[in-house]
Amino acid sequence: MVRQWQDVRPELDTGPVEIIGRVNRCAALLQQAEDAPLRRAGLSRAEFELLGALRRTGHELTPGELARETFSSGTAVTKRVRALTERGLVERRGDTRDRRVAHLSLSEAGRTLIDDVLPEQLAYESAVLAALDADRQDELAGLLSELLSRLEEYTRALRV
Repeated sequence: MVRQWQDVRPELDTGPVEIIGRVNRCAALLQQAEDAPLRRAGLSRAEFELLGALRRTGHELTPGELARETFSSGTAVTKRVRALTERGLVERRGDTRDRRVAHLSLSEAGRTLIDDVLPEQLAYESAVLAALDADRQDELAGLLSELLSRLEEYTRALRV
């Protein structure tokens, strides 16, 4: 792809494509393969992330808090929570002071499901990263952390 762009637009610096394109391709490939354990568990990636957020925080969350934890829109969280509640994986508790507010937590079935699926996810991720030794993994994690911080700052600035 880079060579093709260089052929048709040699005056452009295509260096960013070499990084961003690879990050996007890695993300797409990881998601395809990583979603296999989730599909077997009957979960979408977004549902898994929602259940994971409820599990790792260890306490009830409101839909707004859950949206922030999962980088999702409120509408998307509402839709996912409805589906997961119908499946008995998430429980809703109304707020005693404000009936418009819901408090969400994992049901016992939801906790069991996330606890069963997470080790398989982590095993897959470890296998993918095994091609890099521990030092290279640390280096990559640091570089991606820097990039993520810059992207978050950049997108915040765009919203202002």
